[in-house]
Amino acid sequence: MPREIRVLIAAAFLIAIGFGLIAPILPQFARSFDVGVAAAGMIVSVFALTRLLFAPVSGRLTDRLGEPAVYVGGVLTVAVSTLLCGLAGDYAQLMFFRALGGIGSTMFTVSAMTMIARLSPPSMRGRISGMYATAFLTGNIAGPIVGGLLAGLGYRLPFFIYGGTLVVAAGLVFVLLRHAGTGSRGNAAAKPPMSVREALGVSTYRAALCSGFANGWSTFGVRTALVPLFAAQTFIHGDAYAGVALALFAAGNAVSQPFAGRVSDLYGRRVPLMSGLAVASLAMAGIGFTSSVPLFLVLAVVSGAGTGFMNPAQQAAVADVIGADRTGGKVLATFQMSVDLGAILGPVLAGLIADRLGFGFAFGMTAAIGLLGAAAWLPVRARRPA
Repeated sequence: MPREIRVLIAAAFLIAIGFGLIAPILPQFARSFDVGVAAAGMIVSVFALTRLLFAPVSGRLTDRLGEPAVYVGGVLTVAVSTLLCGLAGDYAQLMFFRALGGIGSTMFTVSAMTMIARLSPPSMRGRISGMYATAFLTGNIAGPIVGGLLAGLGYRLPFFIYGGTLVVAAGLVFVLLRHAGTGSRGNAAAKPPMSVREALGVSTYRAALCSGFANGWSTFGVRTALVPLFAAQTFIHGDAYAGVALALFAAGNAVSQPFAGRVSDLYGRRVPLMSGLAVASLAMAGIGFTSSVPLFLVLAVVSGAGTGFMNPAQQAAVADVIGADRTGGKVLATFQMSVDLGAILGPVLAGLIADRLGFGFAFGMTAAIGLLGAAAWLPVRARRPA
């Protein structure tokens, strides 16, 4: 495995620990400013919105400045915005600072995805994608539990801790990757960039955009924004159970991702992607109708395992479209935009439904979106990666 990818995996673990601290308390922190469920969900959506709007710029910056520089700049931007969130005095300030963080987030996400797609050997793209995602999710196992417990000490402390871990991650990448080469600088003739229009001509890429949207809606939107609110409203000590549920979701991801990566490399991307997304969607539907804490936690594990089973195949499928002899910052940025669009719409629309019809309908709609995302892969021909 290339050294650069090992460094990115280590940095992903550090970032995930910090993000896990704020994930279970972020919606409740927003509601502490006397806003409703939909407005609390907007705190998650605005982060994804700025990611969506800035993604094309991130793709161009990555091609022009190189992956390491854009990665470090993005992580430091998120660090500053996170520290400012901890100092927010009202809902509007919290909204603005989270929006700022979305800009930095898309910078380091697109640059990391570009480097992984470029450097991963074709025969192990699925496994590398799984290892990268597993590192991120392993950090999330401990983070939500600690974050839920820290909620008793106030909602602000986790933001300061997260900001610190981001600074450490940025320093790690700066020291170890500052001399790393990039795909387009000095190599444009050997690795011509792939255009988004060219990628859209490939059925695999079109299907990945659909499943990415569904995954963003459920995993990065509804799970982060509504699951903690559902737990807080449904169960005694719901704040703590929300943290446990998010940690169990991450644990299910971490357990299934390495196996899923091997399956994807051996047998192709379609089967693990479709089956994983379907399982995750059905488990998400069940969460909205349960009043039992044990069942709630079991469904969190199952949903996480399903998501973990699909993610390596999805990331590897996009890398397959670009190939090792091309660069694809804009192609990867467009794929990330599809994920972010789902993360924007999910919390807002599902939050409105939860306010008016209840959480059961909100989670049911989320499951339907996921199943449609899985169905988008039906026309794609199953084949082993080259």
